[in-house]
Amino acid sequence: MSTRFQRITPFLWFDHQAEEAAQFYVSIFPQSRILATTRYTASSAQASGRAEGSVMTVDFELDGQSITALNGGPVFRFNEAMSLVVHCRSQEEIDYYWERLLEGAADKKGQCGWIKDRFGLSWQVVPEEMIQWLTSGDAASMERVQAAIMRMQKLDLHELRRAAKG
Repeated sequence: MSTRFQRITPFLWFDHQAEEAAQFYVSIFPQSRILATTRYTASSAQASGRAEGSVMTVDFELDGQSITALNGGPVFRFNEAMSLVVHCRSQEEIDYYWERLLEGAADKKGQCGWIKDRFGLSWQVVPEEMIQWLTSGDAASMERVQAAIMRMQKLDLHELRRAAKG
C-alpha cells in the first residue's frame, strides 16, 4: 500500500477486466503503479460466483491517486454519472491523454472534453485553467468559454484561452 494516507479512494466495478484496466491506466499516467492484487478465496468465490483464485481487486496509483478496481461481475456498468477528470497543463497533454485513453475504444468521444474508454469508464480531459475561466466572475468571459467548450469534443486550449480573453 501507499505510505500516503488517502481518506477517499475511487472504487471501480468491472465485470472481469480489473487487472487489464489497471495495467492499461498505469501505462498511460506518469508516477503510476500497481500496488496490490487480491484473489477470490474458496468462500468469496462461492459467495460471488467468481472463480477461486481469479483476481478480485487491484489496488493501483495513477499519478499519486489511489484507486481500487474490482472484478465484481456483470451486475453494474459504468455510466457518465461518474467520471475521472484529467487536468492538463498543455495542448500536448490534452492530446496525449485523449488519444491514449481512447485506445481500443469504439469511438467514444463525447462533448466538452468527455470520452469513454474501452472499459466504459468516462473521463474528462480538460485544461487546468478551466475552473479559473468558469469562476472568474467576468460574465462575458465565462459565457464565451462555456460557448466554446460546448462546440468541442476534444478541448482546444488555444481556442479556449482566446475565448477567455475575448
